[in-house]
Amino acid sequence: MTTKLYDTDFYAWTLEQSKLLQVANWQDLDIENLVEEIESLGKQEKRELENRLGVLIGHLLKWIYQPNMRSRSWQVTIRVQRQQIQRHIQQNPSLKAYLSEAIAVGYDLGLELFFKETQLLDADLPEVCPFTDTQIFDPAFPEK
Repeated sequence: MTTKLYDTDFYAWTLEQSKLLQVANWQDLDIENLVEEIESLGKQEKRELENRLGVLIGHLLKWIYQPNMRSRSWQVTIRVQRQQIQRHIQQNPSLKAYLSEAIAVGYDLGLELFFKETQLLDADLPEVCPFTDTQIFDPAFPEK
């Protein structure tokens, strides 16, 4: 019944699993799907970090490579993404160990954003992220 519910009404399945956990009814838990969902939650936290880094790095690239186009909106986006990333890492401190890899993924995502929103060519940018971890999170970088 539990597995069938997982396939037909996910929300009801989550409520049922929560109740079973609360009353320690281990034998009726849908262990296979619970494991899958918990792993998925962890992956979601990593994707959140990567995506926010992508937006941040994309805007840092635009700021540096298109100085004549700078706007208050870019400035605010950079500040907000830094704050949200810091908050996300504070809430999920084990993500610090993943930060270097997340920055590499974020750089790829940032390049996509950059090329979508600018007229510059791929050859105009480095293959790897040109910013250090310190620069990415430094509120004084880049200078105005």
